[in-house]
Amino acid sequence: MVFVTNSSIQASDNNRSAIFNAFHHNSLHEFNNFRSKLRRLETLMLGDSDSDSGDVTGDRKLFAGDDVDLPEMMLGFPKRDLKQVLIACAKSVSDNDELNARLFISELRRMVSVAGEPIQRIGAYMLEGLIARLSSSGSTIYKSDLTLNTRVLYEICPYFKYGYMSANGAIAEAMKCEKRVHVIDFCIEDGSQWVPLIQAFARRPGGPPHIQITGLHDYPNGLGKVGIRLCKLAKACNVPFEFNTEVGLESIRDRPGEALAVNFAFVLHRVPDESVSTQNHRDRVLRLVKSMKPKIVTLVEQESNTNTAPFYPRFLEALDYYNAMFESIDITLPRHHKERINVEQHCLARDVVNIIACEGSERVERHELLGKWKLRFSMAGFSPCRMSSLVNGTIKRLLNKCNERYRVEERDGAFYLGWMNRDLVSCCAWK
Repeated sequence: MVFVTNSSIQASDNNRSAIFNAFHHNSLHEFNNFRSKLRRLETLMLGDSDSDSGDVTGDRKLFAGDDVDLPEMMLGFPKRDLKQVLIACAKSVSDNDELNARLFISELRRMVSVAGEPIQRIGAYMLEGLIARLSSSGSTIYKSDLTLNTRVLYEICPYFKYGYMSANGAIAEAMKCEKRVHVIDFCIEDGSQWVPLIQAFARRPGGPPHIQITGLHDYPNGLGKVGIRLCKLAKACNVPFEFNTEVGLESIRDRPGEALAVNFAFVLHRVPDESVSTQNHRDRVLRLVKSMKPKIVTLVEQESNTNTAPFYPRFLEALDYYNAMFESIDITLPRHHKERINVEQHCLARDVVNIIACEGSERVERHELLGKWKLRFSMAGFSPCRMSSLVNGTIKRLLNKCNERYRVEERDGAFYLGWMNRDLVSCCAWK
């Protein structure tokens, strides 16, 4: 679990406290002007040891022509825009200005809340990422043993759930005439994605095909419960079914007469590319899959650009992306709902921290926009494959019933889901 704690920053041996103001409209001139005012204020507060009047109002002449009220500066600054303070803090971190970064952190601790408005909640986790970056502890947080409540996440963020549904629709469309279907899932988790697909095949005119699902997992024995659950479902639906687990693609052997589907759902962005290692595992996996001659390959990914971007623009991108996500969560669960807080902390917070705090091989969350994914698939020899217009049309109607602010759009042969003016998930298919 990621925590944000309260603390204070000691500013001098004379126990001075300084609350530092954020960049006002990102203006360097105003920023330097404020520092000058702060230094003059400190002089007034410390003053001559011979002076014991304590009257600071008579020194307003030092701020003549300023739009700053002296007592207000001494008692605390007016409430500012949290987003701008976050950005200013990230800029200080980017510029290796640790002193100002820690002053901003001190102020941000009083502004964020895991049970507040969306910007306060995402701000809490982005603040944790900034702190972790300064202390080089981001990888420790990411590797924490957390129980990921992904099923709840997909319910309160329907663009994730419907991203899976879009992939299922493309697979069902491609396999509608096949008698034997083999699905390789690179990130099977609890297997929930395949429940509606098995049910759909059970209703197929002419009878269901024989279905084999292979889940790739670092610890194959950990998928035993998933296999049992899917086997029970298939038996209840009278669908011939087989479930296997493997560690890697190299151990999978195709069978005669079997049509192959490969599913990449929210997993490829975690595979290191050429910016991390010369081995470029991301493109290597795609070439290996292509050599298996699949009938269809589905890709579902978060539509964000955090892979090769330097820290500061990556911070801005993550702030925009996750703020939209947290805004959408507000319409499904109340802000103080325990389940919502758990999901945000367990499923989203560690991703945010990893994006902000880590670099190199320790930064696992490396999202790319669909345009870049298209380039990678094309270079691996794939061609675009048609998505299911029937399924995608159903998704549009379902999302619009949930809330009109959900964004659903088909363009350039792909399917985009999001919130208001921000795309959050993209789906496409290849062959």
